[in-house]
Amino acid sequence: MGMRYRQYLHGARIYGCSQCKTHLATIHSMISRAFNGQHGRAYLFEVVVNVIEGEPADRQMTTGNHTVRDIYCVKCGTTLGWKYDRAYEPSQKYKEGKFILERNLLVDVQ
Repeated sequence: MGMRYRQYLHGARIYGCSQCKTHLATIHSMISRAFNGQHGRAYLFEVVVNVIEGEPADRQMTTGNHTVRDIYCVKCGTTLGWKYDRAYEPSQKYKEGKFILERNLLVDVQ
């Protein structure tokens, strides 16, 4: 199968996978720190790189029903969070196409 190409990010603060330090997102693409993941606090990002998206699934969350895809690190396969495909509540539409990364699965990469 070979090694997958990985994108390297540049900027003041780069978030990476806690297992292999693969670059995932920058502080500039962060939209909010006020989210919760499956295992605690999470961040909402506009852009995330170096992830593989799983199959879409409908999930009932605290803010309503959403269609989401789990996202995995392209290098080590660690589950990092999810991507919002669809929000059924009109007030939650801003999440569509955005990513949740769980804080305890991230490290600062320099």
